[in-house]
Amino acid sequence: MNREVTLPLIVDDRGTLQVAAADVSKLLRTLGGRWLHLVEAGEGGLDEDTVAALTIELAKLADRIDVACIAHSSGGASG
Repeated sequence: MNREVTLPLIVDDRGTLQVAAADVSKLLRTLGGRWLHLVEAGEGGLDEDTVAALTIELAKLADRIDVACIAHSSGGASG
């Protein structure tokens, strides 16, 4: 199953982002990294292929957030 996730930017009435994109991106990448460490350590009975796939998807999502926020900050996003 391959579904696209749409992420609305949370902005106030002046167009200011309300959540730091860097924090969200870092959280997503850190979560994936921690899952990978658990798999490498043999903990939690996690399936390596599933964790790898989820980690890749989290990284892609983080990249999309970064791109959307960069576009917003540079005036490239309409809304």
